[in-house]
Amino acid sequence: MRALWIVLRKELLDAFRDRRMLLVAFVVIPLAIPLVLAGTNALSARKQTRQLEGPLELPVIGAERAPNLVAWLQSHNVKVLPAPRDADAAVRTQERDVVLRIDEEYGVDWRSGRPASVEVIFDSSRPLASGATVARLGGLLDGYSSTVGTLRLVARGIHPAVANPLQVGTRDVAAPEARFDLSQQILPYLLLLLAFIGGMQLAIDATAGERERQSLEPLLATPVARESIISAKILATAVFSLLSITVTLIAYRLVFAVVPARGMDASFDLGPGGLLQLFLIILPIVLLGATVLTALAAFARSYREAQGYLPLLMFLPMIPSLVLMVAPVRTQLWMLAVPFLSQNQMIVRVLRSERISALDWAVSLGASFAVVAVVWWIAARLYHREQLATSS
Repeated sequence: MRALWIVLRKELLDAFRDRRMLLVAFVVIPLAIPLVLAGTNALSARKQTRQLEGPLELPVIGAERAPNLVAWLQSHNVKVLPAPRDADAAVRTQERDVVLRIDEEYGVDWRSGRPASVEVIFDSSRPLASGATVARLGGLLDGYSSTVGTLRLVARGIHPAVANPLQVGTRDVAAPEARFDLSQQILPYLLLLLAFIGGMQLAIDATAGERERQSLEPLLATPVARESIISAKILATAVFSLLSITVTLIAYRLVFAVVPARGMDASFDLGPGGLLQLFLIILPIVLLGATVLTALAAFARSYREAQGYLPLLMFLPMIPSLVLMVAPVRTQLWMLAVPFLSQNQMIVRVLRSERISALDWAVSLGASFAVVAVVWWIAARLYHREQLATSS
C-alpha cells in the first residue's frame, strides 16, 4: 500500500507540473463546454423569438385570389411579398423560408361554401432554420379557418360549439425540474465523455510517454509489484479526471446561472445531494476510462500509436446517448448492468429528480465495477510483458 501511495503521489506531481495539461483540464474544457452551449442556445432562442414575434415576410402566389385572407394575415404582423418566379427553388436555396400558394379555384370554392385550397411550400430538411416560421404560418391559417368557420355557422343560426363536440384539456404532471431541457439531453453525454477520456493525456503519458523518455524501466526495476504500479497510475488518472469534471460542473452551473434564462431551454440546478449522486454514478466510468487508457498505453508501441486509438474510444460514450435521443426507451433493470447505458439512464434520473432504488444502485455500480476489475486484470497482464519497458 505504501508503494502504491508513493507512485500515485509521483504521478500526480508530474501531472500538476505540466502547465499545458492543467490549462486544458481545468480552464479550456470547463469553460469551453458551458460557454459554447450557452452561446449557441442564446443565439437559437434569439432567432426563434425573432421568427415568432417579428414581422413575417411571406411571398404569396395568387394573392389577388384571396384578398380577405391576405388582409387578415397583414393584420397579424405578416408582410406579404410578391411571389418568386420559382417558389420551389426559392425555398430549396433558402432564399425564402416559406411560400404560400393560393389555389386558382380558391374564389369559386369559397363562394360555393366548399373548402378552399392553399398550399404551404417549405423545406422539411431544415427544421431549425424555418421550423418556427412554418409553425407560425400554420397557426395563422388555422386561426383564419376557425374564425371563418365560426362566422358561417352563426350566419346559419347554428351555435359554433356544434362543430366542436369534444373539449380536450391537458394536465402536465411533470415536476418543473423533470421537464425537458438541454441539460437533460447533452449533459449525460458530456459527463460520460469527460469521465471516460478526460484523463487521456495523463494516462498515455504515464506509460507510453515514460517509456519513450526511458523513465519507465527504472520504475519497473524496483521491487514494487507491477500491480501496485499500474493501480497507482490508474488512480492518478482517475483523480485528475474527477477534479476536471468537478471544475466543469461548477463552471456549467455558474454559466447557466449568469446567462439570462428567457427563451432558453437549458438549466442546471442540482443541490449537493444531486451532485454527490452524479459523482457516484460516473465514478465507475472514470475508473474504467483510466484503466482502458492505461491498458491501451501499455499495449501500444509508441505514444503516437496510443493517441491513434483515441477516436475509436470516443464513440463508446456516444452510443447510448445517440440511441436514446432517437429511440427513447423505458428503463429496465437489465439496462443498468450495461456500462455507459446504465450511467446515461441514471444521470437522466438525477436530473429529473426521480427516485433511484437501492436495487438500481446495486446493479449499476456492481456491474460497472465488475467490468473495471476485468479490464484492470487485462491491463495488469500487459504490464508484465518484458517489452513494456522499451519502445520499439
